[in-house]
Amino acid sequence: MGKNYVDIENEHGETLRYRKHVNGRGLVAHGSKVHPDARVEVGAYVEPGAQIAAGATVARGAWIESDALIGPGAYIDANAHVGPKAAIGARAHIGVRTRVGAGARVAKDSKIGDDEAIPPGGTVVTDARGALHLAA
Repeated sequence: MGKNYVDIENEHGETLRYRKHVNGRGLVAHGSKVHPDARVEVGAYVEPGAQIAAGATVARGAWIESDALIGPGAYIDANAHVGPKAAIGARAHIGVRTRVGAGARVAKDSKIGDDEAIPPGGTVVTDARGALHLAA
């Protein structure tokens, strides 16, 4: 049986330990909180301090940075990037390759398309058709 963790050196020369999440085998850093009912797929990374709620999915290649919050039932699609201290609301969907900036907020039930960019500190709500509305 192989080891259940990986050590990776960050840009500051510090070694961070990532464990393989029980549901999906993605890498979850020591110091983050991922609910056992959340799915973190192989190739996804969750950084220290991030929190992933029950029923949420972090797809292959997605990156959740430090202190980000992912709400219950949210879906972070393949190769998406959620910046530090960003918050994704319950049941929100973040599209493929979409970038959510540092400290940004995505409202619950929002649907963000593929290849979008949410600016740092921005707040986004979508209507029933998925049209973006940036709030102040």
